[in-house]
Amino acid sequence: MKLSVIIPVYNEVNNIQEIVRRVQATKRASEIIIVDDGSQDGTREILKTLDGKRKVRVILHEKNQGKGAAVVTGMKAAQGDILLIQDADLEYNPRDYPVLLQPIEDGVADVVYGSRFLGAPHRVAMFWHQVANQLLTFMTNILYDSILTDMETGYKVFRREVIEGMNIRSKRFNFEPEFTAKILKRKYRIFEVPISFNPRDYSEGKKIKLKDAFEAVWALLRYRFWD
Repeated sequence: MKLSVIIPVYNEVNNIQEIVRRVQATKRASEIIIVDDGSQDGTREILKTLDGKRKVRVILHEKNQGKGAAVVTGMKAAQGDILLIQDADLEYNPRDYPVLLQPIEDGVADVVYGSRFLGAPHRVAMFWHQVANQLLTFMTNILYDSILTDMETGYKVFRREVIEGMNIRSKRFNFEPEFTAKILKRKYRIFEVPISFNPRDYSEGKKIKLKDAFEAVWALLRYRFWD
């Protein structure tokens, strides 16, 4: 099965070349779709040198819309049988691709989440950020009768058929709860696997904010009861 890796990017001039190198080093990607969401820090100049080389395809948003919007653009452009979302900030390591892909390749899963909370190696940092993630996951499990450990993970892998006919409205980080809500309501087979995690803090460029947690709560409620 062909793998499309979707990389949403916003102001990652220091990381974009390295994350592309790491993805290419796995030798698993049939295509690497980079969606730049209006970067203004020199990222676009680097992307010009990568576009069209070693399976890389670059798509540009003229203005910043949010991670969710960039992911949706990438999903629409992807041609693979399996789609994998890869953040550009080096928090998630492509060396985990084999364990992420295995349940789908074995035919036992439609969707795989890479969980940061299943015991794999991780950097010790940002306690309250982890608490917020776990509270949102707990809320997801109550509302949707599931047993996820990491709803907010950036590593989401899924068969193309999962998103056919799915209308994703979220433009920002609320993509994660909306996508999760919709696949849970559609009863897709979801597996979680442990992944390593190297979180950066806000001084290093982390973008998600407290208001995004409130948007996630609203998304979970909205798609459970009204959408």
